[in-house]
Amino acid sequence: MGNTFYFDWEVTLMEWLQQFLGTVGVYLGSFFTMFGEELALTAMLGFLYWCYDKEYGKYIGTNMVVGIVWNPLIKNVFLRRRPYFDNPTIKCLKPVHSDADIMDIAAQGFSFPSGHAMNSAIMYGSLAKYKKGNKILMALAVILPLLIGLSRVIIGVHYPTDVLVGWGVGVIVLFLFSYLQKKIKKMWVLHLIIFVTSLAGMFYCKTNDYYTALGIMGGFFLADAFERKFVNFENTKVIWRCILRFAGGLGTFLLMNFLLELPFPDSILDSATTLQFVIRFFRYAIDAFFALGLFPMLFNKIEKGKFIVRADEVVEKADKATGTIAENA
Repeated sequence: MGNTFYFDWEVTLMEWLQQFLGTVGVYLGSFFTMFGEELALTAMLGFLYWCYDKEYGKYIGTNMVVGIVWNPLIKNVFLRRRPYFDNPTIKCLKPVHSDADIMDIAAQGFSFPSGHAMNSAIMYGSLAKYKKGNKILMALAVILPLLIGLSRVIIGVHYPTDVLVGWGVGVIVLFLFSYLQKKIKKMWVLHLIIFVTSLAGMFYCKTNDYYTALGIMGGFFLADAFERKFVNFENTKVIWRCILRFAGGLGTFLLMNFLLELPFPDSILDSATTLQFVIRFFRYAIDAFFALGLFPMLFNKIEKGKFIVRADEVVEKADKATGTIAENA
């Protein structure tokens, strides 16, 4: 299943890197690849949106959902097999899905272009582009995608050309959709255009990553419109509130993902059928909408004291009580 195509120098370079770096390469590759993993990117985006600056989060989120959908759209055109499938001298040091057979292409996915390289270029590039002039973010926007992309080559799951094209497409998404977000004033119009054009993959994509990404995109766009009209929460820099928001948001996403799986047997969830793809799309759309649209409704209520007493009030009362005890003593 899939297509095999590569340059000889790619295999030679990958073999040399794995032999030269040895065990150190495994640790380095595994470490730097974490910064391009879905969990790390989701955590950073969640912190920006729920706590630090929701408009910053929405800006990056729009770029990111385009990236996660475009990647499988391209992969399902080229259907490139991973390097270790056809080159026994290349070792798979860290499979995409560790709980599946490394030779199971349905589970491990296609290779071209690299999603880690593409998404890291979009994520870290967007962080820097939004905060123009921040030298630290600008440095991270260059260094982290380079290290993440190199790590994917070292651990044997991507050819160098997978990474190069991933970086290139990521930069295109970054600049194109940053520009469109500035030019198109009504965000719902831009979101509708992006979503409708992304539906093209339904005609030929046969992998879970496309329908997962499409669901997240749909849920994110609906949540953005819902939040603007009905929620309009304010960001906070109070540490305990940030912790509650961040933990609650991630917890909501994970809990909803678990609950939405319960009604369906494994025979359906593990099948590559149209029914499973539809279920996957709606699962992730509902999940993203709950975490990004409905969950923030709690922020204003909590911080107005309807559910818990404000932390500063607790501190004030504690100070008064301490003072009274001291006077009586």
